[in-house]
Amino acid sequence: MSDHIDPKKLDRLAEVAVRIGVNLRKGQDLVITAPTDALPLVQRIAVHAYKAGAGLVIPLFSDDQITLARYQHAPDESFDRAPDWMFEAMGKAFEGGAARMAIASEDPLLLADIDPDKVARASKAQSIARQPAMKPIVGFEVNWNIVAYPGAAWAKTVYPDLPVAEAQGKLMDAIYDASRLAGDDPVANWEAHTAELKKRVNWLNAQKFDALHYTGPGTDLMLGLAEGHIWKGGASPALNGITCQPNIPTEEVFTCPHAYRVDGRVSATKPLAHQGTVIRDISVRFEAGKIVEASASEGEDVFRDLLKVDDGASRIGEVALVPHSSPISQSGTLFYNTLFDENASCHIALGQSYADTVEGGSELAPEELKQKGANQSLIHVDWMMGSDAVDIDGVTKTGERVPVMRSGEWAN
Repeated sequence: MSDHIDPKKLDRLAEVAVRIGVNLRKGQDLVITAPTDALPLVQRIAVHAYKAGAGLVIPLFSDDQITLARYQHAPDESFDRAPDWMFEAMGKAFEGGAARMAIASEDPLLLADIDPDKVARASKAQSIARQPAMKPIVGFEVNWNIVAYPGAAWAKTVYPDLPVAEAQGKLMDAIYDASRLAGDDPVANWEAHTAELKKRVNWLNAQKFDALHYTGPGTDLMLGLAEGHIWKGGASPALNGITCQPNIPTEEVFTCPHAYRVDGRVSATKPLAHQGTVIRDISVRFEAGKIVEASASEGEDVFRDLLKVDDGASRIGEVALVPHSSPISQSGTLFYNTLFDENASCHIALGQSYADTVEGGSELAPEELKQKGANQSLIHVDWMMGSDAVDIDGVTKTGERVPVMRSGEWAN
């Protein structure tokens, strides 16, 4: 671990991830996925998890150099395979009551020089194989959480002018501030923040909008909302009864769009770091919910391959509102990591919808969810399309327009 990473800040992040993020219960197992360079955070999480009474803490690690070795030296058929046996085991763990935590620390540029076709094939194989592990997450059946660790390659991307160790220390400070850990009582910080998010959620749910209309530079988009959609944000109870905070940090309120009622153009306002490639200046056009035109100034091949994963990959499964004045946006830092950048900007997600953003969704069959407009896909990829130049109106079923955001800020 870099000696520029404050161990007290790292320990507080681990404690909040356990207590507020996943809200681990006594006797509950915890399955953690993380890159090897995040080991110091995983170790601190294990300490706090066992203090909270964890049954077992099970870490599963990935490694950038091993990942690169595969793309550089593996036989071609390797890229159509994924360890389905591992994801089946994870699914069984969640069925048995385990909680889930993921550590974000990936190198945004890891696969920048790799054949996009290999990346797309490996990503699709992974998406198919991991369905047993993803179903309990998408359905919010278990308590889960994502937090971040300032990995060396990620930190160097964010702060390219600093030596690696200093960049890691600075990124740790940025993660700490964005995760609302400063002050004497981070638990109280999160309780207050969740209360503010719930106020927005309650107002939006009371409006019962039929659609949202976005206007701004390169954007004129009418985005229909799913039948019986529910706005959510902040800590929420999973189906197992445990209230958790899935994302640390989080600034969003979000719901389910209608996968077949999206029309118009939208332009990204931030780069998207996806599968080790940075995709810049995304611009798309929707017709009847489907992307029919797509371009990017950098990483276009990777983006186009993403849209081809399945039919749902070119439709959207989540829409989220974030004010431009969010702390992450105001930091002025481009994190090249969706966990952070999505909380600096309004965004949409290509792919799978969350069942719990539709009334009674957890009890509905996939076909019933689809009839209400919820999207189905092997992927779920957020990208940012909000700024201080974007306005949003809510549109009712009768055509009445209600200001939701003006110049990137809440209008009421």
